[in-house]
Amino acid sequence: MQFIYYPKCSTCQKALKQLKKQELDVELRDIVLDTPTKDELICWMNQYGIRSFFNTSGKIYREMKLKDKVNDLSMKEAAELLSSNGILIKRPLLIMDDEVIIEYKKEVYEK
Repeated sequence: MQFIYYPKCSTCQKALKQLKKQELDVELRDIVLDTPTKDELICWMNQYGIRSFFNTSGKIYREMKLKDKVNDLSMKEAAELLSSNGILIKRPLLIMDDEVIIEYKKEVYEK
């Protein structure tokens, strides 16, 4: 299982704490230093949709006025944009064999 997160994010820290508490074998991946690739994002977006992966509450999202643009992006365009700046991606991401958990969901992390 892979945990893609932003170490400075308090929600990501909370989720990571819960994973450690369960003593799960998790590979950590910094979303800024090792941003998901276009191919990874396209694979995930095929399952969960484009909009699901945008950090809509983020400063950069607002500055780029993406609210008005996201619905018109192709999957390839969205993947290129998200892979160019990890801060645009909703986090944390918990990547498992057959599922991606997008953002912190208490019921998932506190099993």
